[in-house]
Amino acid sequence: MDPEKIRSAMLVIISVVGSFAAFTAVQRFFAPREEERSPIGDISDMEGRETSAFSRLEGSKNFWDKVDLFFARQLGMEKKLEETYMLLGSPPNTNPLKMLHLKLIAGTLLPLGAFVLTQSFFTLIFAPIGFMLPDGVMYSGRIRKRQEDIIRNFPTFVDLGALMIESGLDYMTAFDRIVKIAPVKTGLELEIERTINEVQLGYSRRDALRRLSMRTGLQEVRSFVGLIVQSDELGTSLVELLRNYSADMRFRRLNKAEKLAAQASTKMLIPLFIFIFPTVFILMLSPMISDLITGGMPF
Repeated sequence: MDPEKIRSAMLVIISVVGSFAAFTAVQRFFAPREEERSPIGDISDMEGRETSAFSRLEGSKNFWDKVDLFFARQLGMEKKLEETYMLLGSPPNTNPLKMLHLKLIAGTLLPLGAFVLTQSFFTLIFAPIGFMLPDGVMYSGRIRKRQEDIIRNFPTFVDLGALMIESGLDYMTAFDRIVKIAPVKTGLELEIERTINEVQLGYSRRDALRRLSMRTGLQEVRSFVGLIVQSDELGTSLVELLRNYSADMRFRRLNKAEKLAAQASTKMLIPLFIFIFPTVFILMLSPMISDLITGGMPF
């Protein structure tokens, strides 16, 4: 083989590894300390270590399992990937290991492809960008869409829960009844059904509800769970709490809609200036410019 090609290949490999090393160093430097992390990320306490995809790799003699565990720990991605997978709804067609593989492949192929096209080692800075690309392109949008699906009918669910609890049902029985009578099971009904199944499997109600808030990642659901836990601890009326909370959610949703409507006129200025005004000016000024070019103005 040509020594020059071997040298170039080695430089590419060293540069990619160096890019990942620099990315890891920066990520660890700016990462929050353990005590400052969000409760959603504390999966080891709430979900259990036995459910972690990476904990199963510990002690494995398989070489690729060791590589996966090395990258996950060195890049500090164990809890992040578990959290993302949980917020995605734990889809059966993927898992945290596959998500890590996809990020590594993107982080390797993007700079290599740019290097092949440009023959410049400067393009290897795209390695961290490729590593983060699946988060922005695939996972963030799916998580946001799922959360919107969950929160869309949440005020109605809270109202129905308050109505059934007022009729004499226990709140978990009321939630089960709502899920069963739902004509179409949205993301909210599926998560409530999963919570009910966890209670039937032996989880305490408090733990099952907290796991619900962790799986959704929504502040509204966390506040809802907090109200139920507070009602259990203090013995206060859950019906009034739920009704007030539902009214507050609708009020905040209305305020948000009014704010977006007020911002619409300002946002419309950008397409007006870029697309509409130039077209109007062209239509108005083109006859005058044509007359000037062909022989002057008629007056």
